[in-house]
Amino acid sequence: MTITATPTPGKSLISPTDHTLILIDFQSQMSFATKSISPELLRNNAALISRAAKSFGVSTILTTVAEKSFSGPMFDEITDAFPDQPLLDRTSMNTWEDAGVIEEVNRIGKERIVFAGLWTSVCIVGPVASAIDQGFDAYFIADACGDISEEAHERAVQRMIQLGAKPMTSLQYMLELQRDWARTETYDSTTGIAKQWGGAYGLGIKYAKTMFGASEGGH
Repeated sequence: MTITATPTPGKSLISPTDHTLILIDFQSQMSFATKSISPELLRNNAALISRAAKSFGVSTILTTVAEKSFSGPMFDEITDAFPDQPLLDRTSMNTWEDAGVIEEVNRIGKERIVFAGLWTSVCIVGPVASAIDQGFDAYFIADACGDISEEAHERAVQRMIQLGAKPMTSLQYMLELQRDWARTETYDSTTGIAKQWGGAYGLGIKYAKTMFGASEGGH
């Protein structure tokens, strides 16, 4: 049987309207013991995905654990992107066991959830496993997660993949939302975010525009 190709995206690709982003425990105390990724890169990637989600209007949940009594404030890189959004503070290590968070998940009503946060082996594995058990389609942004060691992070990543979760990276997350440079309404925002938080890729964009006036998609 002949297969006919069509110019349409795969169903597993995310779009701005088909998922909820849950950012978990990006807090000072949690980051002090994170050793699988440098704090500078972690903060950078948290900023990248936060700005991308804000730019594309992605429904986003921000949650902390013991913010006032132990873990401290959420990263400015995230709260600056969502200045008026409340933080849902929890006592549970597993976000999915918090009634307030689940109430917000149900209010938003998206069956696809993208997770990122600290630590991978506890605060990300817990809700990913729980969401999958309840029939949700779970993704996680691997380089916007961190743990007390590379071993802890990698075993957690393996476990989530075995459960059926899909791994992503921070830059991949943003570019998958854009996906077509002809989408002019988000072009400037996407390339602007990349120039500031996109590492060498962002430097390349800045260089091409400065030196040659070049741009993707003829912009």
